[in-house]
Amino acid sequence: MPRRAKLARLDSRLVSSDGRQVVKALHDVSFSLQSGDRLGLVGSNGSGKTTLLKVLYGVYQPSAGRIEIDGRVDALFDVRLGFNPEATGRRNLILRGLINGWTPSEIESRMEAAISFSELGEFIDLPLKTYSAGMAARLGFSIATSFEPEILLLDEWIGAGDPAFQAKARERMDCLARSAGIVVLASHNQTLLKRICNKVLVLENGRVATFENAAEWFARSPDN
Repeated sequence: MPRRAKLARLDSRLVSSDGRQVVKALHDVSFSLQSGDRLGLVGSNGSGKTTLLKVLYGVYQPSAGRIEIDGRVDALFDVRLGFNPEATGRRNLILRGLINGWTPSEIESRMEAAISFSELGEFIDLPLKTYSAGMAARLGFSIATSFEPEILLLDEWIGAGDPAFQAKARERMDCLARSAGIVVLASHNQTLLKRICNKVLVLENGRVATFENAAEWFARSPDN
């Protein structure tokens, strides 16, 4: 029965395209943000939060409508994106920087600070495949958070490594959120959203259910 209910909910989002059935992930989504805004994206799994983030980042192009963005957009979706297990930690820092669109000089200027933050020591010159999962996460987090964002997109609040490193990671994430001109954070953690965000956009089946001041939304939310 639950499986049937889930399929029924998705039926309204199935459309035909070139003889195929595809899911229309977003429909009539419209909102505007100004410098200083911290937007929380809220919705159940499958509501379109991650898709919206990827549209804003340019991974997906909208099939209708338009996006107007003034400023450099950086995203933290997967801190280990683009890593090569055969390459050293140092080489992977370079690879990730290139994926981010940094110039060689920008990568070089961030290299030592990223290595120091990762606390990997001599392991930085060993292949990534020799790292534990926690060590690889620390490396990825260190380089992924080494930029100065103007618009920062986050799919959940990223933590990495052991408890001590996670505390340091939270501090860095807080700093990034404060320094970015605009933050868009997709999360199920209402405590986090309440702490970070001044606006909330709720998605239901790919549509905007509400877009409003965070304080007003949290005041009505039954979970608060």
